[in-house]
Amino acid sequence: MKLKIFQKGFNYSQDGEGNRLIIHLQGCNMKCPWCSNPEGMPLEGVLFVEKEWLKESCCPKGAVKEGTLDRTVCQNCSERPCTNNRRQKGIKLSYKEYEVDEVVKECKMSKPMFFEGGGVTLTGGEITMQFDAVKELLQKLGEEGIHRAIESNGTHPRMEELIPYVDQWIMDVKHYDNETHKKWVGVPNTWTIKNLEIVSAKHQNVLIRVPLIPEFNDSEADAEGFAKLFEEHIKGEHTKVEFLTYHEFGKGKWEQCGLEYKMKPGRIAPGTAEHFEKVLREHGIECVRT
Repeated sequence: MKLKIFQKGFNYSQDGEGNRLIIHLQGCNMKCPWCSNPEGMPLEGVLFVEKEWLKESCCPKGAVKEGTLDRTVCQNCSERPCTNNRRQKGIKLSYKEYEVDEVVKECKMSKPMFFEGGGVTLTGGEITMQFDAVKELLQKLGEEGIHRAIESNGTHPRMEELIPYVDQWIMDVKHYDNETHKKWVGVPNTWTIKNLEIVSAKHQNVLIRVPLIPEFNDSEADAEGFAKLFEEHIKGEHTKVEFLTYHEFGKGKWEQCGLEYKMKPGRIAPGTAEHFEKVLREHGIECVRT
């Protein structure tokens, strides 16, 4: 099987324990307007532009004019000579394809870097958009004795199948209210909540992450809403919650992908995450910071 991967690199303790090789998989079923990796959203990939290298010579079909890529030309181009046949840095397809065994080989070679309990983390995009290949990869990494973490939005109905092949489970829960969830990210939270129950009951190392987003889920009422959600649906004492505050680090990438960044200027008020932690602890829910 093959995997579409749009980014790889090392990170310490932010996406799992210890020093880890972080593998970003192409494709996501959500359309979060604050996403810091918009190039990873379409499963079919997106043309990603590096402005400083974007020259007319990058596209033999004339899609580049005055330092701008005319994506209407790209829409009708099936050959993609810009990325398939030419050496240039101005335009690239967001992902590359790898055989699962190629990825396993790279992970094995990276073992000396997996210190302090480190290993491999699969993230996205959304990893379950490539479910069968991800399952195969996790199985093979386990056979090599490599610590495996995943980060997922928890919406896939087959999530439970991955439990035996994951050492650390990170699940994003974006909102407790189904209608608000659908309005902002395009899909319901039904399966996320179902899988939250299943995974927290059966897995021994679960971290729930909540991104705090202005005007989406950062109010006093939202703190109580999350507390009630987790109080009812977290089924294991080994499950912890972490709040992450909104940032605009990925804003420039939206333009590079030819997409509009629709988030209004704003930020999370100082002390908001600390207040959410206090409310959850009052409901008996453990909170952490990584």
